[in-house]
Amino acid sequence: MKEFIPDKLPIQKEIETKEILKATTKAHRALAELKGIANSLPNQKIVINTLVLQEAKDSSEIENIITTHDEVYRSTLSDSFSNSNIKEVQNYKDALYLGFEIIKTKKMLSVNHIKEIQATLEQNDAGFRKQSGTVLKNPKTGEIKLIPPQNPQDIVELMGNLSEYINDATLEDFDSLVKMAIIHYQFESIHPFYDGNGRTGRIINILYLVLEDLLDVPILYLSRYIIKNKIDYYRLLHDVSFNNGLHDWILFMLKGIEEIAKETIQTIKSIENLMNETKEIILNKKPKIYSKDLLEALFYHPYTKRVFIEEQLSISRPTATNYLNELEKLGVLSSKKIGKEIFYVHNKLFDLFKDM
Repeated sequence: MKEFIPDKLPIQKEIETKEILKATTKAHRALAELKGIANSLPNQKIVINTLVLQEAKDSSEIENIITTHDEVYRSTLSDSFSNSNIKEVQNYKDALYLGFEIIKTKKMLSVNHIKEIQATLEQNDAGFRKQSGTVLKNPKTGEIKLIPPQNPQDIVELMGNLSEYINDATLEDFDSLVKMAIIHYQFESIHPFYDGNGRTGRIINILYLVLEDLLDVPILYLSRYIIKNKIDYYRLLHDVSFNNGLHDWILFMLKGIEEIAKETIQTIKSIENLMNETKEIILNKKPKIYSKDLLEALFYHPYTKRVFIEEQLSISRPTATNYLNELEKLGVLSSKKIGKEIFYVHNKLFDLFKDM
């Protein structure tokens, strides 16, 4: 197989067929509803935090970095539970938050920003590939599926071109969601890094939606959709390069945006319903310990421990211990001793994400 070097952007041909325009409209409608419901939340950090952890787990799973929900949640409270896979998941979360901060402050996504994100993800500063020999293979058969650009200068030029395409809306008059699909394909076909290309590409997806003001916060992640449709995802990526398959690839991505936006809306509604249910339980049975801050503290994370309640509510150790004991009696939390530490699990919140 010969080396494949993708054409520079813009693509310079009409691609927005009636079918794509119809799919684009449906995806935009779902995204607009998601943006609205997210903006109506009294504390967006609750949803952002829980969804980012879910995304970090799912995106890593695509790369065969397998962790359980329990491992992910516990590891965020204590380094003693970390292993190599968990650290990969945590690095993904940190890289995504870094990218979001860049978009908020810089209002752009440069080549250097993309390098920073990948460096955080992989915990190294190797940068773009400088040595030839990288090939993409079918993990089951070993068949070579793609030989991405091998010349370091080609990679630098293509990534510079991609960054310009991301940041300059005048280069191509396509809908932003169509451009997101094109950007994702282009990045994955360049495959600029030694490691972390898939996860970096998926982070760029969500950052581009925020950059284009389609979302205010990073709460739509396509990793779950890719996991469910993994064979189609890789087949369609391949077909763009070798079988003129851009049309079907764009439709696939648009469907994913619509589907995951709708699923995320239901997740947010489920969190809201559970918060209201928990509020009523505490107010009816232990009104003296209720506060808005306590309620929100219970939803930042499916796991908590005494020191976090102390810090989040600025209360004493005995008061925090009393709150947690009372919440356990109410069935809101259940205690779990792991090693020398006692954790409190918000079981219904844990189950909500476990079933996703």
